[in-house]
Amino acid sequence: MALVAAADFPPPGDLPARKSFPDPLTTFAGEKVTTKEVWLKERRPELKELFQRYMYGRLPESGKVTGVVKYEDKQAFGGKGTLREVELQIDAFGKTNALQIYLMIALPNAPVGAVPTFVGPNFGGNHLYTTDPNIRIPEAWMYDKYPGVKNNQATKEGRGLATDVWPLEVIIGRGYGVATFYNGDVQPDRPNVDEGFRKLMPKPKGDGPDDATATIMSWAWGVSRCADYLSTISEVDAKRLAVVGHSRLGKTALLAGAFDERFALVLPHQAGCGGTGPSRHDDPKAEGVKRINTAFPHWFSTSFKAFNDATEKLPFDQHCLAALCAPRPMLYTNATDDLWANPSGQFEMLKLATPVYELLGVTGLEATTMSPPNKLIESRLGYFIRPGKHAMTPDDWKAFMAFADKWLKK
Repeated sequence: MALVAAADFPPPGDLPARKSFPDPLTTFAGEKVTTKEVWLKERRPELKELFQRYMYGRLPESGKVTGVVKYEDKQAFGGKGTLREVELQIDAFGKTNALQIYLMIALPNAPVGAVPTFVGPNFGGNHLYTTDPNIRIPEAWMYDKYPGVKNNQATKEGRGLATDVWPLEVIIGRGYGVATFYNGDVQPDRPNVDEGFRKLMPKPKGDGPDDATATIMSWAWGVSRCADYLSTISEVDAKRLAVVGHSRLGKTALLAGAFDERFALVLPHQAGCGGTGPSRHDDPKAEGVKRINTAFPHWFSTSFKAFNDATEKLPFDQHCLAALCAPRPMLYTNATDDLWANPSGQFEMLKLATPVYELLGVTGLEATTMSPPNKLIESRLGYFIRPGKHAMTPDDWKAFMAFADKWLKK
């Protein structure tokens, strides 16, 4: 079986139309994948190439990561844990210390030893999730809607106002570590401004495919750089990292999990269109490709915009991204009122990814219908929906940790 070379992938307009969901176990050239070896050596790399070519842009190479501890309290949370903030100095695009990520790490003081750890980007800055006055306030641009933000800049007024979104003390109390950073450390969430990661990228040349690294891919790259650092510290079990994120950062978590196999558990929360939800759908209550590309043109590559009115030409759908996480466990989490994120469509994506899990010798989704609210489907491909709206809440963290208890603490 021969792979189609990246250079041979046609322009979006020349792709064949298919209204049904593409089979993750059929190659671009139309050949069936029937063995684990062909999946791992040929189809999996091909799907990664397709997602870069037509949707997320290129995954940049990793660079050296140097961690400099800026702050540490070994008796945080009433003595139950350690709170630390580390400046990650990242080499990128041939430049030394080109980018800095400020990674806040919370770890339980007991048990002693390497612990499974949740890692992911946050909205609004680390200071929102702790009352400790020593945690840095971000300097990068951010939306005014986040707590304490004035004129698109974080302020001290936001400190500690969102501790229920990343409930650090609860997480360490369950025996997990947690590591998080402001996504704007990598790339502020706005288009058309030459800043952050975008400023470092080489400018495109010639008339080749427009698959420059888009914002969601840059955030996923940043999450992987955090994994680089976490794998060097003794308190974290690098073989038991769980990547987590909400909404656009849920899309980021899924993409990071799909492309970086060091994440043993993948937890994309309410990730919707462009993440856990299908691109091919006709649900008027759910976000679609044209709408997301119009509202957030920087999240995905220019190539992806060619599918605004032609999703049937996509050579994949989002179940194929889920399949790239196989055979690792993954949980999709949603809310009953968050129809924009297409909870039922996400469930279908898990169903369609299951054959890849089965090819690799494990079970996938062990349910045929969506669970009722607050009932966790805890199969290797899991699903959870709670009452309520679009948010990351303590109830969501209960589901994350219940799923992790089964799959990371085995």
